[in-house]
Amino acid sequence: MSQEKVSRYKEEKAKRKDILKKQRFKNLLYKACAGAICLAIVGWIGFSVYQNNHEAKEKKKNAVAAEINLDAINEYTSGLTAQQ
Repeated sequence: MSQEKVSRYKEEKAKRKDILKKQRFKNLLYKACAGAICLAIVGWIGFSVYQNNHEAKEKKKNAVAAEINLDAINEYTSGLTAQQ
């Protein structure tokens, strides 16, 4: 090995703990950000589902029942059966 390689190896060895510490911190930071993003997405989906369900319940609650008068149809069908 040349003297240059030896000195570079010694520098890397001396800074190895700091380099590993920085790498671990970056990995932790990436994982924390990814977890926060996933949590936000899951929360957003959950809120959307809740909101849609709540709106559907409100529509059912406020629905108006329509009354239909079927007297004319009943008279017509009874007239058909009477003719036969």
